[in-house]
Amino acid sequence: MTKTSKRMMGAGIGVAVLGGAAYLLGGFGTASASVDPTRLATVERSTMVKSVVATGKVEPIAKVEIKSKANGIIERVHVEVGDVVAEGDILVELDKEELNARVREAQANLQAAEAGLSGARAELEKNKIEAEGPDVEFAERAAKRAAELFAQQLMPQSELDQTRSLYEQAVNRQRAARGQLVVSRAKVAETEAQVAQARAALERAQEDLRNATIRAPIAGMVLTRDVEVGSPVSSILNLGANGTPVMTLGDIGEVFVRGNVDESDIGFVRLEQPARISVETFKDRQFNGSVTLISPMGTEEDNVTTFEVRVSIDNPGNELKANMTANAEIVLEEHPGSLIIPEAALSYDADRQAHVDVFDPAEPTGRRRVPVTVGVSNGTRAQILDGLEEGDKVILPS
Repeated sequence: MTKTSKRMMGAGIGVAVLGGAAYLLGGFGTASASVDPTRLATVERSTMVKSVVATGKVEPIAKVEIKSKANGIIERVHVEVGDVVAEGDILVELDKEELNARVREAQANLQAAEAGLSGARAELEKNKIEAEGPDVEFAERAAKRAAELFAQQLMPQSELDQTRSLYEQAVNRQRAARGQLVVSRAKVAETEAQVAQARAALERAQEDLRNATIRAPIAGMVLTRDVEVGSPVSSILNLGANGTPVMTLGDIGEVFVRGNVDESDIGFVRLEQPARISVETFKDRQFNGSVTLISPMGTEEDNVTTFEVRVSIDNPGNELKANMTANAEIVLEEHPGSLIIPEAALSYDADRQAHVDVFDPAEPTGRRRVPVTVGVSNGTRAQILDGLEEGDKVILPS
């Protein structure tokens, strides 16, 4: 082969190689151009979590609305919002001047009733003795003796008449005393009732005086304070639920979120399931909790039935405040080390077989349809059990 022919052959091969490269690059460029890079998602290996979210307000486990049992005017307020109090600490004191006067009046009435009872009992004892008639027997014997002496003509008629009169007087006194005995007993019963009433009135006055000092029924934090010095207060004993609110106490060391779960998901929720709680205040933090209550009865609104779920949260630093809006993500299932793709990448055929489109530059369209086996899905992401590998790129629908 001559040098000229060799040069021509080398040039031909070079042209062929360049042409092939141009063809391949042109083919890949066309495939890549047919897939929008913003619609590509990478298959990742991570923890797959299936959960439901209950949204509600942060509430203390223990919360008490304080109302007064006594009527009056606020004289002193010992706490401010945010103060931590122990059980039995004094919160508020009402003006006690009138209440002290009522106690003194009730004590005086009780003393008067007790004095009346003592007199009635003394009168009763006197009537008991008179009703026994100790002088009747003596007068009767004297009258009999006088009759015998008169029969023997040893006593004049006038003395006989006198002894008989004394006997009749003694009998009459006994009869009257027996009648008075019934009255005396009734009088004692009446005065005993008056004493009981006076004692009860004193106890009520003393109770009202004690109620004028409002104490903390539980240990906790002052969440709200609804009164100031000089505010009038109406008793719940008079107005019931309409009594004047004084303040609200709550133990926010342990709080909970009360939310609603759709009936389609409530069957997967169990007591003690873990939950992750997020609040707007701490965007980069999550608090841990668990399900502590599942309502046995749903509520229907706008043709949608939901069930109340309570998620308890430890709050040792009191960082979560009452009435914060919180999202409680209740973890139904958790699968670490799973292959995960966006659920939007999945499509299904008539036989409900799942497929995804995988980006493949070797294909004329830049995509290759792959059947996959789907595991757990949470409505946003899906677990892939078979058909893909970590790092594959799946195509999302436009």
